[in-house]
Amino acid sequence: MKKDTLLGVFKSKGRLNKEANSKYRSPFQRDRDRIIHSASFRRLKHKTQVFVNTEGDHFRTRITHSIEVAQIARSIAKYLKLNEDLAETLSLAHDLGHTPFGHAGEDALDECMENYGGFDHNLQTLRIVMFLENKYFKFAGLNLTLETLEGLLKHNGPADDLSMVNKLIGLKTFKNKINFNTYPSLEAQISAISDDIAYNNHDIQDGIKANLFKLEELVELDFFKKIYQKYKNKINKKNYKIAIYQIIRDSIDIMIRDLLSNTEKNIKKFKIKSLKDVSKSNQLIVSFSDRIENSEQEIRSFLRHRMYDNKSVLYKNQRGKTIIKKLFKIIKSNPRKFLTKEQLTKDKYRAISDFISGMTDRYAINLYNDNK
Repeated sequence: MKKDTLLGVFKSKGRLNKEANSKYRSPFQRDRDRIIHSASFRRLKHKTQVFVNTEGDHFRTRITHSIEVAQIARSIAKYLKLNEDLAETLSLAHDLGHTPFGHAGEDALDECMENYGGFDHNLQTLRIVMFLENKYFKFAGLNLTLETLEGLLKHNGPADDLSMVNKLIGLKTFKNKINFNTYPSLEAQISAISDDIAYNNHDIQDGIKANLFKLEELVELDFFKKIYQKYKNKINKKNYKIAIYQIIRDSIDIMIRDLLSNTEKNIKKFKIKSLKDVSKSNQLIVSFSDRIENSEQEIRSFLRHRMYDNKSVLYKNQRGKTIIKKLFKIIKSNPRKFLTKEQLTKDKYRAISDFISGMTDRYAINLYNDNK
């Protein structure tokens, strides 16, 4: 790629609330720093990735996962000569809206909010950065750049469900500065696929650590079979842990190499020469080859059967769901005990949802035990 490529987002369109630019940091560096210094980001260290945060010191949490996604995304963006800071910012922010207790917690809160507008963790991330993190005299939220907001909004592609966006954010809030129907920047696409690379590989690693399956069982997957065979004769009891690290490292490397190669092919194939070409595209540009995409699906299926549907994991997930549903009921019956009058003014149920979704696992468990 030429150094003067126009494919990356290097100049910001600005923010919803005007601010003077910094002499020392780009707008996207400032976005990243605002994310890192937010209370919502700090709370991710006590939020479940797969294993409830109280279970062990070395299992991934939302914060370690987000940092790992950011590292992968930054490396990919750098190679493709795109905006590393924007890719990193989106990766660090992408999980801010997650509830305690992982996806089980999200499902439970969505059920509680069924008659009050629903719950969506991607849109909750936007609620956090646009309304809930309050640290400035002049505006609510973090006032991030339009590129960051758009990347978070379109984490999975164009924003199709505008009614949900309107309920949780308000379409007018974007001041007609974002086109909801287009694909996001290449940096946003990189962040989303880096998320896939990170959680598939690191969930495999955490699953082995939790004794849900063994390293040797990965040979059931063609993708890992080839990597395992490479080290098979070197693996023994003493270096078993090192072998796990090495195999996961090789896996990530293979995926990233494939992604870079296939993305460069897509850029040529679809004649992508500028940012406008990216937004006009009717499909993702940053993507795996069919071979690796099939391997990804195979890995997801393996994890679902061996890890996510494991009885002990399901039991803990169910307990998390129970805690969230009971907390919703408790807070709903006496909201003034937990929330301020100001928080409850606009929409009582959305305020309750914001409060619960922002909790750490530990805080939710303690609040539940204190209010039984």
